[in-house]
Amino acid sequence: MSPGEVSEEPPHSPYNDPRRPLGPRDPGDAWVEGEQGRFWGRFGSAGLLVHDAARGILLQHRATWSDQGGTWGLPGGALHQGEDAVNGALREAHEEAAVPPGSVRVLFTSVFDVGYWSYTTVAARVVEPFQPEISDHESLELQWVRLDGVSDKELHPGFAAAWPGLRRRLQDGHGDAE
Repeated sequence: MSPGEVSEEPPHSPYNDPRRPLGPRDPGDAWVEGEQGRFWGRFGSAGLLVHDAARGILLQHRATWSDQGGTWGLPGGALHQGEDAVNGALREAHEEAAVPPGSVRVLFTSVFDVGYWSYTTVAARVVEPFQPEISDHESLELQWVRLDGVSDKELHPGFAAAWPGLRRRLQDGHGDAE
C-alpha cells in the first residue's frame, strides 16, 4: 500500500465494530496507511486537551474495542471532510464527553504530522465550569486529573509522547490563542 492510501478495515479486525452504530459513517471514518504506520481518520484527527485550573486535565479512558483501547487520552477522533482541527476537536469532545464548546477557550494547537496524516491537539482552558458526561460508546470513563497525575495513568502512546511538551506549554502560559 502506498503512503497515504486509505483502506477499509481488514477482515477479522477488532476495529470492525461500527464507530457510530446509530447512523451513517462519515467519509473521514477510515484508516490511512503508509510508511509511518496506520492511523485513524482519512482527513486527519484532532483531540481536545481541556484544562481546568481547579480540576486539572479532562482524560478519557478509551473503550477496549478502540485502537489502543484501555488507555487514557483526550476526547477526539477523525475529522470530517473540510473540517478544521479546532472545530473537529470541539465537535468530538462534545460527542464523546459532552464538553460544551462555549465553556472552553482555545489556547493553542500542537500538530503531529507524518506527511500523509496528522493529529492536532487543541488545548483549551475552561471558562465556564461543566460536568463531563460519557455521551457515546467510545469511553469507559471520564476523569479530571491534576497536571502532575496525568503521567501516572496508562496513556495512549501518542498522547504519552506529546504530554511533556503540552504540559510545559500549559504551565509556561504560552496558551494565549494562536
